[in-house]
Amino acid sequence: MDNQQSEDRPRPLWYALYTRSHCEQLVCDQLAAKGFRIFLPKIDVWSQRAGKRHLISVPMFPGYLFLQHAIDKSSYIEVCKARGLVRILGECWDRPSIVPDAEIEVIQTTLRASIPVMPHPYLREGQRVRITQGSLRGVEGILIQSKPAKGLLILSVDLLQRSIVVEIACSMVTAA
Repeated sequence: MDNQQSEDRPRPLWYALYTRSHCEQLVCDQLAAKGFRIFLPKIDVWSQRAGKRHLISVPMFPGYLFLQHAIDKSSYIEVCKARGLVRILGECWDRPSIVPDAEIEVIQTTLRASIPVMPHPYLREGQRVRITQGSLRGVEGILIQSKPAKGLLILSVDLLQRSIVVEIACSMVTAA
């Protein structure tokens, strides 16, 4: 009978929760206390207060944390009661947006690796970007391919309808 019940239950999926500014930990603590599986990835950054530098832990994605649960109407309402929560991302209670397991696993694996992690603007292929460092600082182009460390950037002369491509470290570009 237990086997049948577990087969009938929907599989717990990952959802993104959007919080008020600086309320990620508050929401995390409340939902964890209610028995929900919560994931609040954090990174260490340097902070300066009163002239002293301190290493502090801050959310990897400010304003967001993740919930793994099989959402039904009652659990949706229970989650929404958390103080500091703005909403569960998605269209409505029965259609929350799902975060793929693979994306959560990448974040968890990165955190377990204990390597330095820094925030970076979200970039997608085909997006116009600006180089922020180095000898090409200020140059704008279109990102056509991004690999973990390097991207290909198209630089064009519209009047000539000609382009060149340069390889650039993705950490040196930002959205234009």
